[in-house]
Amino acid sequence: MKIAVLPGDGIGTEITAEAVKVLRSLDLKFEMETALVGGAAYDAHGHPLPAATLKLAQQADAVLFGAVGDWKYDKLDRPLRPEQAILGLRKNLGLFANFRPAICYEQLVGASSLKPELIAGLDILIIRELTGDIYFGQPRGRRTAVDGHFPDSEEAFDTMRYSRPEIERIAHVAFQAARKRSKRVTSVDKANVLETSQLWRDVVTGIGKQYPDVALDHMYVDNAAMQLVRAPKMFDVIVTGNLFGDILSDEAAMLTGSIGMLPSASLNAGNQGLYEPSHGSAPDIAGKGIANPLATILSAAMMLRFSLDQPEAADRIESAVKDVLASGLRTADIHSVGTKRVGTREMGDAVVASLTHKTTKS
Repeated sequence: MKIAVLPGDGIGTEITAEAVKVLRSLDLKFEMETALVGGAAYDAHGHPLPAATLKLAQQADAVLFGAVGDWKYDKLDRPLRPEQAILGLRKNLGLFANFRPAICYEQLVGASSLKPELIAGLDILIIRELTGDIYFGQPRGRRTAVDGHFPDSEEAFDTMRYSRPEIERIAHVAFQAARKRSKRVTSVDKANVLETSQLWRDVVTGIGKQYPDVALDHMYVDNAAMQLVRAPKMFDVIVTGNLFGDILSDEAAMLTGSIGMLPSASLNAGNQGLYEPSHGSAPDIAGKGIANPLATILSAAMMLRFSLDQPEAADRIESAVKDVLASGLRTADIHSVGTKRVGTREMGDAVVASLTHKTTKS
């Protein structure tokens, strides 16, 4: 099992180190190789995704990714910015399905900004299409307007586009995932305004007929955003496009108390995947040893389950995380009265200790 470890920037190096530590504590044999990506790669090689890093990722069974980005790179030309690394990896690895679970752990119900009764027992899976939509559509650019409300002024434009095959494959992923859960899919679009969304709705409806055991409903994205904070437990599996999925998955993350708790997986047709926490590089707290590593550790568990065919090891990690939370340990983002505040390394050590204790006991 070969894992490409790409820590990236900011807190990426700190949280990835803890996930690697947890993986090494398992009784499994991994080949792990680390490479630069993002701003760190730009500083060393002049590009956020050097050829050697891309080659390593392509040859690996899975990629464990930290986070990229820093304010100091914001003035670079867009193709050289750290965030382009993740887009390049998605494109070159053919990663089209992003899984973002939003689970509210029993011990963290009080950490959410919503009332406990709204989020206790919350378990949502957001499936976001990754290769199409406005992030990749052409044409795009900046120009002088020749018409519209302000002709002869500078304008910028992007193109939202989806093809039928792109929508079909992500819809199949969503319905198949729902079959393993509560058999409910909510497809989110903006079909009342956008032609792209109308095609999305038509195609998802057609694919849904192939899964008569799964209930399908459609929801406009603005309503979905509202319902996520009004009655989040009404959702089971949400499937949506790249742009809407980017926004809704971050909103759902905060329902659980902290985005620092949420893992994610991005898979291709062969189940090769890139696994990363849902949060960013947080340069303002980098190097302070206070970042929450649990989202990255849980991403490693998803990696074991989806790409490395080690579901029992994945279960062990997730159980260890629950045990650590039950013991009262908290990083700064989830700390509250009556709990013990610990740093990044201490939290990782606690997960390892729980894994080791259970192994010894068994």
